[in-house]
Amino acid sequence: MRKIVIAGNWKMYKTQEESAEFLNGFLPTLEDTPSDRDVVLCVPYTDLTVLSQNLHGSRVMVGAQNVHWASEGAFTGEISAKMLTEIGVRYVTVGHSERRQYFGETDDTVNQRLRAAQEAGLTPILCVGESKQERDDGDTENVIFEQLKIGLEEVDQNNLVIAYEPIWAIGTGDTCASEEANRVIGLIRSKLTNQDVPIQYGGSVKPENVDEIMAQPEIDGALVGGASLKPESFARIVNFN
Repeated sequence: MRKIVIAGNWKMYKTQEESAEFLNGFLPTLEDTPSDRDVVLCVPYTDLTVLSQNLHGSRVMVGAQNVHWASEGAFTGEISAKMLTEIGVRYVTVGHSERRQYFGETDDTVNQRLRAAQEAGLTPILCVGESKQERDDGDTENVIFEQLKIGLEEVDQNNLVIAYEPIWAIGTGDTCASEEANRVIGLIRSKLTNQDVPIQYGGSVKPENVDEIMAQPEIDGALVGGASLKPESFARIVNFN
């Protein structure tokens, strides 16, 4: 049975003090959240320990925003999977479009990170999606299928979440139509060996559109950017109807 995973991606926002303030406003909103929903906060490295300490025993699990493929070594500025699990991290996003666009991430390095995360017991959230130009050119399916083919090689699909994030909808306010997101996510699922892998939609998810998005039969959750930065808006998304 497919589970629902709602994850907030804070990107490069919030100091430790600000993250503690967020939790004070957010945690009380989860008293009536259905138990079948995994709630995750993927935060900057400096916030991970603060969240892990404050979320112990709560409904919310801690996620990181990236992980290196090596267990240790001369990789200045990188963080290994065992460094994350040591402080209670459970999830990690891998292959986000911003990592691909600005920091040279490739499908091959995404695959290496996925496997390293799983070997350490982390659940990776694999991000896939097409650019505006690729969509306009009719290449949406080809781009995503290639990302899946390379990214999922030797990856355990029993410990995996996938997020479909059309790049043109991230942070733009231009949400992909829910029916189209559902169609693409159905195509993604058709390429998987495990049909129960949760597949999220990400891209300008907001309190105003989350109910429509989550009503789609193929969509198992959301990867939320800007709307996850405020306790009240993220709470509304987590507690979608």
